[in-house]
Amino acid sequence: MKIAVDAMGGDNAPKVIIEGIEQARDQHPDLEFMLFGDEQAVKSLIQNQERIQIIPTSQEIEMGEEPVRAIRKKKDSSLVQAAMAVKRADADAFFSAGNTGAILAAGLLLIGRIKGIDRPGLTSVLPIAIPNDEGTKRFIYLDSGANAESKEKNLVQFAQLGRFYAQKVLGIKNPRIALLNNGAEVDKGDTFHKEVHQLLAQAGDLNFVGNIESGDLLYGKADVVVSDGWTANAALKATEGTAKVLLKLIKDGILGGGLRAKLGYLFLKPVFKQIAKVMTPSNYGGAVLLGIQAPVVKAHGAADKKAVVSTIDQIYTMLQSKVVDETVAYFKPEEDK
Repeated sequence: MKIAVDAMGGDNAPKVIIEGIEQARDQHPDLEFMLFGDEQAVKSLIQNQERIQIIPTSQEIEMGEEPVRAIRKKKDSSLVQAAMAVKRADADAFFSAGNTGAILAAGLLLIGRIKGIDRPGLTSVLPIAIPNDEGTKRFIYLDSGANAESKEKNLVQFAQLGRFYAQKVLGIKNPRIALLNNGAEVDKGDTFHKEVHQLLAQAGDLNFVGNIESGDLLYGKADVVVSDGWTANAALKATEGTAKVLLKLIKDGILGGGLRAKLGYLFLKPVFKQIAKVMTPSNYGGAVLLGIQAPVVKAHGAADKKAVVSTIDQIYTMLQSKVVDETVAYFKPEEDK
């Protein structure tokens, strides 16, 4: 199994990318890596080149560049060349921590969508903060930003894509599917969401459990939560922003609360460490563009070494489980079967 890596993508590239790749390489003896980027910069950081191939590139796509224009103009960029390696079948998966829009565009325009899927969905794996009876610790959330607008049938396809991913990668036998809406009741939402609700309820192979509100996302009420990209992305950023504000308020309270607050923090330090372990994004890998003919996975731009290792573990599981192959077979048009 071989992964094509955009070594220059990300705020801390190429250093943390290479550190993470080397650690992941040591953990998975059957993995190989193709690293695309500035040859001198990449080679100087590698400690052991075993199962690592360096492919020199002369360009980089910056975070602020317009995605489609960038992949068309910068054909020798590390991002484009890594995607092209997958397109040529020289590699089995594509990984980058770079420009999100460019990664999505490269996945769709260069690697290509699976036949039968109208729109791929960007998929995030998020933590379940409150334990549930099923014992699951993560859930699938899509589309988290690939499509600003979607049709009703797109969300049904997102549910199918999420179901396969939850089964094959997270090991959940019969994933509970929910629709992100402005209320849990059946009759909630606008015409679009009511129609999606009806279609999901009628899909015989989906374990549809109904609507879910954004305030309940982290409570473990579903294993797969589907939405249009605009709504899902807005809800996700609101959740992340609230968490950051709460952490800042707690920190400010401890620092400005005098001796009693500091003593209280010392007693509660193990609790804070456990909360950090559950909520740290580095533990859950990257965002996956589901519906593409090969794994296309994007780590956060500020990813550290731990996040890179987690993302490679995630890609490894995708390749081992053949989740893309099963998705292709499921969506294959009748005339091609």
